[in-house]
Amino acid sequence: MSPFQGLSAFPITPADPEGRVLTDDLRAILRRCAEAGVDSICVLGSTGGYAYLDPDQRRATTESATAEIGGQVPVIVGVGALRTSMAQSLARHAQDSGAEGLLVAPISYTPLTEDEVFAHYAAIAEASDLPICVYDNPTTTHFSFSVTLLRRLAAIPTIRAVKMPLPAAGAFAAQIADLRAALPDGFSLGYSGDWGCGASMLAGADAFYSVAAGIWPARMLRLVRAAQAGDAAEAARIDAALDPLWTQFRQAGSIRVVHRAANLLGLSKAQPPRPIQPFGDDPALRGAMDALERI
Repeated sequence: MSPFQGLSAFPITPADPEGRVLTDDLRAILRRCAEAGVDSICVLGSTGGYAYLDPDQRRATTESATAEIGGQVPVIVGVGALRTSMAQSLARHAQDSGAEGLLVAPISYTPLTEDEVFAHYAAIAEASDLPICVYDNPTTTHFSFSVTLLRRLAAIPTIRAVKMPLPAAGAFAAQIADLRAALPDGFSLGYSGDWGCGASMLAGADAFYSVAAGIWPARMLRLVRAAQAGDAAEAARIDAALDPLWTQFRQAGSIRVVHRAANLLGLSKAQPPRPIQPFGDDPALRGAMDALERI
């Protein structure tokens, strides 16, 4: 089965100020996600701080994840890197470590052309047999994938999914319909941006890639399962309970919020990688976390 289906949890990578991974904390967070029954776990996504870790720290994270939960829950590994050769090396390592999928963002200092992005993905696909999810994250990469480029990439056999930002005005159904018509059958369409989880899954998305699920996997799984079952009323009820958390995500940035939540829940004392500053002890976050108990 494809690892790019259902709810994918995106945990933090707890690390010390030098980026050394706090392995025990990471494994505890991963176990929490696995025991909740999420459909996959992606380490080294944006929330996992991959851009702030050196290659050896990233490899250590991958090895810890596959050792802890490999064979129980599909492990997806983020292998985006500035240099194509580094992304290839990380992809090979992920496969050798037992990962079941790759997430690739086209990160770059110099703006990339579509041909450059295509060649980058093609080279990563040559380096590994693992299925690849294209990470369309224009907020951080300053690159947006056109339908034309996605169609070209989908012709590469191991490129099987896309993780997209939320569409303007919540136009999930229209975007999904357009992409279904343009891309091969079975190509997985997924979103990120947690406040769009219920709506995107109700509209027929194949997957949701969730920051909140890395800390509150059971709550997010209830939302996704309700939406997958077409239970709009239950999805709306859960989403309403989560709304205070979504407000915190939008205002402060989810990476700050979930690190602080991990502190408050006793999962880790790790702080976000600098220069990102820790989230303060905001009573609104504690209130948002209390609201989760209603789910």
